[in-house]
Amino acid sequence: MTARYPERRPPLNCPVCDSKLALTRLTCPSCDTELSGAFATCEFCALSNDERDVLRVFLASRGNMKDLERHLGVSYPTARARFDSLLAKLGIERPAAAPSPTRVELMEQVARGEIDVEEAMKRLESTPEVSR
Repeated sequence: MTARYPERRPPLNCPVCDSKLALTRLTCPSCDTELSGAFATCEFCALSNDERDVLRVFLASRGNMKDLERHLGVSYPTARARFDSLLAKLGIERPAAAPSPTRVELMEQVARGEIDVEEAMKRLESTPEVSR
């Protein structure tokens, strides 16, 4: 982007009535050509730079939450919470809660590097006795 057009995020909602704004004008920063009309917006445009970074890392790692955890420098539950927040902002419903994992499933996740031993222990402590 040139200095004339710094990277700024447009408002998503009308400051008067709070309805969603429509994209109606595009401008070329090189030659000042302008296009007017009704344009579709991108659902990812509402994401902050940090949220886009989370999404980019998640996609680049092919959905590996452990890689996302490392990239963010946070615990697995925190990385998961940030990702869930991102999904919510995009309007993607979180799937219904899966049944609690068994001890064997937790050990398999540790072996695959998806979670560490501490996280497995936390999950095991919060797992009802029935699924152990």
